Formats: sequence, structure tokens, C-alpha cells
Amino acid sequence: MIAIELGVTRVHEALRVVRALGTHRYVGGRLHLVHALAIAALPDDAQGALAEAASWAAAVLADTAVDPASRDECLWRRSSEGEVVALLDGFWTPGDRSRTARDSLASLIAHHGLPLHDHPPFDESSEPRMHPLLVDAGWELLPLANLDGARHAGGIGAFGDALAFESARLEEEVTTPRITHLYELPAIGAVELLRGADDDGVLAEPLVVWAEGNEIYLDYVMRGVGRAARL
Repeated sequence: MIAIELGVTRVHEALRVVRALGTHRYVGGRLHLVHALAIAALPDDAQGALAEAASWAAAVLADTAVDPASRDECLWRRSSEGEVVALLDGFWTPGDRSRTARDSLASLIAHHGLPLHDHPPFDESSEPRMHPLLVDAGWELLPLANLDGARHAGGIGAFGDALAFESARLEEEVTTPRITHLYELPAIGAVELLRGADDDGVLAEPLVVWAEGNEIYLDYVMRGVGRAARL
């Protein structure tokens, strides 16, 4: 995968980017998983957009058959962009709410005997040992073969001419395994939620989106995301 840097350094910009990543016409699918511990750590006043998720997390963590320190798949909830944004907002946007959420998450992590690794937030090399993974968010773009000449004229036109687009479309179809076009947020664990942003709303590291697929297509889509997020 390649790293796409958007020049995003502040929390409010990052939240706008996450919203924009899932609201354009080239999205073909999404898979966002949020861990019960992250949802449960948010104070009640942070759970307006997460009311349903909060009820789910409470039920999962109250189930004696589930070990919150395990890798049990039932600890992850398939979520929407709105829920992902609400959760990141609850931990990263400066104020009493985020301080309470961070304190609560740190207590839950310690209570369940989970490790809190001392690595810099968003350190790619730490991902293989990240546990628990608290937010895993990704999107798949429509295949080039599924683009509509009218609805997706901008994406098709980004290739410069019809022959270049047809060549890319054919390559997508004949390559084994088939080329997919996707992007995802960095892996977010406890360190990222606890120390991913400071009390001034500045991210510990500029936001990076990880992507793979046709670079012309990805570049066009990400430029549109940037405009939608008012970067």
C-alpha cells in the first residue's frame, strides 16, 4: 500500500476527512470495525451518535462468556462513518469529554490486563503487535469497469483520454489477483486514542491514508476528498 499525505494536522480537519472518505460517488463498499472497549470508554454525553453502539458494547462486555482481553470477533462492531467520526471526536476533540474518555479507556485497558505499548501514535511498525485494535476503517472504490460515463465522468476523464482509461480498465480485469482500489485509515489502538491528539487539537502525526490500486484513479478520488473536507 502507498501512503497518501493530506496535510491534515488538526483534529477537526481529520474528522472532516473521515466523513468525506465515505460520502462520494466512487465508494463501492466499506468495512469499519470498532472495538467494544473504545465505545464503552466514552462518557454518556459523547454517545448521541453512538447510542445504539453503546448499548451493544455494554451488553458484550457484560457477557461472562466473552473475554474483553481476547481477540474474539464479537468484540468488534461493524460501524458507519458517522459512528467512527463520533468515536474519534469523543477521544480527540479537546475538552472535558475527551479527558474523561481517555481516563476511562486507560482504566479499562489496565483492568483487563491489556498491554499499553510505549510507541509513538500512528507508528506503522507497531501495527503487527497492536492489541486490541480499536478502530479499523476502510473503503473500497468501484471497479473501473463499473464506472458510469455520465455519473463518473470526472474519474474517467482523469486518465486523459479514452484509450488510457480502457487500458487501465482492461488491466484491472485481466490481472490475477484482480486489482482492487481501496484506502483505509491508519490502524488505531489504545495509544492512538489516548495520545493521538493533544489538548490543543493537534494530531500527534499528520493524517495519512493508506491506499492501493490504480494511482490515477486514487489520486482523482483523494483530490475530491480533499475538496469536500475543505482542506
